[in-house]
Amino acid sequence: MREHCDLRIHINAQQTFFLNQKIMTAYSGKLKKIIKLEKRKTQIKNSGIEVDDFPGGPDGFELVSRFCYSKGRIKITVSNVCLLHSSAIFLGMTEKVTACNLLHQSETFLEGIFYWSWNDLLVCLKSCEPFFQYAESSGLVQKLVCSLLAKIAQNSDTNLIASSSPETTSVFRFSSSTKTTPEPLKPSSSNKTWWFEDLAFLSPKIIEKFIKSLGAYGTDNNSIVLTKFLLHYLKTAVQRKEKIKTTHIENFKSEYGGLADTAVYGVILMGKTAFSCRGLFWVLRVVSCFGLSRECRVGMEKLIGAMLDQAILDDLLVSGHERGGVYDVNLVIKLIKVFVNDDGVCVQKMKKVGKLIDKYLGEISPDQNLKISKFLAVAESLPDSARDNFDGVYRAIDIYLESHPTLSFEERSRLCGCLNYEKLSLEACKDLAKNPRVPPRIAVQALSSQQSNLPTKGLLPIDQSPISTSDTHLVLYNNGVGDDSLCEENEDMRLSLQRMQWRVVELEKVCKEMRGQMSKLVKTKVSGSPNHTRALPRLC
Repeated sequence: MREHCDLRIHINAQQTFFLNQKIMTAYSGKLKKIIKLEKRKTQIKNSGIEVDDFPGGPDGFELVSRFCYSKGRIKITVSNVCLLHSSAIFLGMTEKVTACNLLHQSETFLEGIFYWSWNDLLVCLKSCEPFFQYAESSGLVQKLVCSLLAKIAQNSDTNLIASSSPETTSVFRFSSSTKTTPEPLKPSSSNKTWWFEDLAFLSPKIIEKFIKSLGAYGTDNNSIVLTKFLLHYLKTAVQRKEKIKTTHIENFKSEYGGLADTAVYGVILMGKTAFSCRGLFWVLRVVSCFGLSRECRVGMEKLIGAMLDQAILDDLLVSGHERGGVYDVNLVIKLIKVFVNDDGVCVQKMKKVGKLIDKYLGEISPDQNLKISKFLAVAESLPDSARDNFDGVYRAIDIYLESHPTLSFEERSRLCGCLNYEKLSLEACKDLAKNPRVPPRIAVQALSSQQSNLPTKGLLPIDQSPISTSDTHLVLYNNGVGDDSLCEENEDMRLSLQRMQWRVVELEKVCKEMRGQMSKLVKTKVSGSPNHTRALPRLC
């Protein structure tokens, strides 16, 4: 039969079909026109015809070929009718070419669309995804979506239409007002969310069409049902995201971004009446994967920040892998700012958030990627009045210092600078004094601040203590150290202060000796190199 295959057609640069020219042109006006306009018939025979962007690719063209070779007959089903319809339009397979044309047959099949079952509609919609643009331009997607909406309306007591255009409303009303009622869809059809799971496997383009048909896309979303459906849909998409290659992540965000924004607009509109603080954090975790618009993200932050006193530690532990850390610390900083700037926040709520943030600091401290600036931004974002004591902050600092052993003296001092020493408990202050990771002067300052809580009889203030750094011995005045009237805690405190004062003096002595050694080294170098006049930098 090779001699009868006088037409070679390349479909979407994927597959080549060897066909009979007479058979194919008898049903396709477009192929007939291409061959008629082509002057060099030998070129067509030798190199063939290039057809790009054919709906459904080689699979779609194979169906059309079968139709032509079967003398205009083919079994049409819910799974192939959209592909056949789109292919017929693309190849001009209309009644102008022949009475037995593919376009007429597919349209006839689609006339009974309202009588299809729920599953038939879903299968048909799913089949449109590979050639969505063609199916949408021909009106197929709109017909299927309207029929789907009619099924939902007839099998639930939920009003999905928030604000629809006259055209959409009329189509929806017409479909719903037919005398023939479709078969029951689900045993539990009274459940408002019975259709959530079934629609979750459809592509984002089809879901966008679904939402737009109800006039609830973007800022127009004021339906709690649609909002909850979108959140369920996006959650399902996140679960599938793990299977998507990294190179496709940006496409993933662009495809779902509009739906994520639509869901967030609905959440913001419903606000505290429909979502708890924990529920809002869950929403944020779901939608953050889709690259929210700035307006939506700010709206969510304001909503959650105003309810921060209702949050728990687990709520704040939002993943920050895409931002270079274990947790999204920037988000928490923004939430705290929103909460603190709320004029209606009482002292009780402020202190509740203070305890929460101290726990959060302890949780994020071991993160090797957490910068000191971020730690301090969290610690210092609350006023002093939010904390009865700073013990929690000190514990977080201690964890940070232990997890980051390479910090310089200046960095450790800077980190400890966020402490309010006067609000440290006696126990925390004693621990700080013994902590080798805390700079000595910081420890002395903390201990000094505790003197107001001790009897003044036993210890001179730091600024009055006669310590001479020029001497080789440390002189401490301790009037009445053995006085039985002093409690054991005060005695421990005094000893801790003395130890810290000793550390400071010893360090200053070491520094002084280093100055002397460096001075001798400089003199030696200069005397050995008379031509060298550049001064060495000061090291201490």
